[in-house]
Parts: sequence; structure tokens; C-alpha cells
Amino acid sequence: MDASTGRTATISRKTNETAIEVTVDLDGGGKHDIVTGVGFFDHMLEQLSRHSLIDMTVRTKGDLHIDDHHTVEDTGIAIGQAIARALGERRGITRYASLDLAMDETLTRAAIDISGRPFLVWNVSFSAPKIGTFDTELVREFFQALAQNAGITLHVTTLYGANNHHVAETCFKAVARVLRDALEADPRQRDAVPSTKGTLG
Repeated sequence: MDASTGRTATISRKTNETAIEVTVDLDGGGKHDIVTGVGFFDHMLEQLSRHSLIDMTVRTKGDLHIDDHHTVEDTGIAIGQAIARALGERRGITRYASLDLAMDETLTRAAIDISGRPFLVWNVSFSAPKIGTFDTELVREFFQALAQNAGITLHVTTLYGANNHHVAETCFKAVARVLRDALEADPRQRDAVPSTKGTLG
């Protein structure tokens, strides 16, 4: 697999609740231009882009007069769809990765299989319902939408942590790093699909 093959995609998604446009480049350098109208969420998506090395442009306009839920979930859907489209047949990828990521007092583990089979296992707890004005339950909603629409199996576990901002941020950074590793080209299998089935999807 050669980066010059252009693993890029753009997704436009419009509903009565949100209007979203996402562009990703899986072979980028972590450049990001993200505006969702939810400041904390923008910060988390910037971490996702920077540490996965996926160039990411996100423009979301959502019904924030109601709450942040539709904006966060639908953005996860669109990013997941963009990653899936950019991956194509998933040839030559490393496929699997896992990582323990530390941030001050918090440690979060993420494991991923770019399998074509969406599944999320989520073992993350927050000690408060909000980080600033952001609902902490929306962190899981984002990753559920991402995993479902990217076609990935994703396990995320926070082993310990006291600061809710750190807990959320380690989830995004840990997932970013396993995405980076699993999406990398495997030089020993180049254009092969890394599955005994011959297909991932």
C-alpha cells in the first residue's frame, strides 16, 4: 500500500438536526480545522486528529439550542463514514493495535481491530455529569457512532483517573494512537487484505 494511492474521503451529511461536512486524509500529518460549535468537543477532535496523524476538516452546524447530543453523535457518524470510505478494501493495513496511554493521574487503555465489524466495549466512568458545560455521557456516544460507522471493533477502558477532563482526553488520545498504528501500512503484506476470509467488511 502506497500513501500516494490517496486514502482520502469527504462526507456530507444533512438531517433536520445537523448539517455536517467532514474530510479526512488517513496519510496526513495530523492537521486539523474543526468547528462544531461545542468548544470542548472541538478540543477533543483536535486531539484525535493530531495523535492519529489523520488530517481532518470538520464543519458541523447542529441544534445546540436543544443540547449537544445530536452535534456530537452525528459528527461521530460522519467521521466514521469518512474513515470507512477512505479505507476502501482495507488492503495492506496493520489492522490491530493496542496501547496504554497516561496523562498525569489517569491511565486509559485502547485496543482496536479495523475489522469491518462494528463493536464498542466501553469501560469508562466519570465522577461528574459535566465537564464545564459538556455532558460526559457524550464521550461514549461519540465513540459508539465512530465505531459503528467506521466498521471497527474498539475497546476503551480507563484503568484509573480522578480528573474528568483527563479521563475524556486520554480516551480520545488513546483511540487516536491505536487508529494511527492500525491504519499504518504493513510492509510484509502490502496489497493483501489482512484476513483469512480475504475481505474485511
